[in-house]
Amino acid sequence: MSNRMSVPFTTTLEVRDTCLCLHLQRAARAVARRFDDRLRPLGLTNGQFSLLMSLNRPEPPTIGGVATLLAMDRTTLTAALKPLERRGLLRVAIDPEDRRSRRLALTPAGRTLLAAAVPIWRQEHASIDANMTGTDMNRFRSELRSLS
Repeated sequence: MSNRMSVPFTTTLEVRDTCLCLHLQRAARAVARRFDDRLRPLGLTNGQFSLLMSLNRPEPPTIGGVATLLAMDRTTLTAALKPLERRGLLRVAIDPEDRRSRRLALTPAGRTLLAAAVPIWRQEHASIDANMTGTDMNRFRSELRSLS
């Protein structure tokens, strides 16, 4: 084996214990799994729920606007839209004011499914909030928003 420089194990422990990115990713995965489990009976993932909720507006948003809101690139968003569009939960239409742009709208089936998902979402949030004893959840959410 060569004598190349290596990173000491103490650095591994330092990253394990202090890396914000690592801890946020782990927490995000754990929370996502909880919501995925709860939304599974409706045939939704937490990401699909968030995407459908982002379309619940008085006026259909553009793909670019939704991508910005969800912190996704347009290509990833477009791929995420396809199964929901195939299920008849949303429609993609040409923007009448800018034919290069697309607008996204919930269908009646999408609105019905979203309405069924909201109580599940609320219940899971209440459960998470109850488990975060000693944490000011409004401040915690504010701190998370400040990172993005």
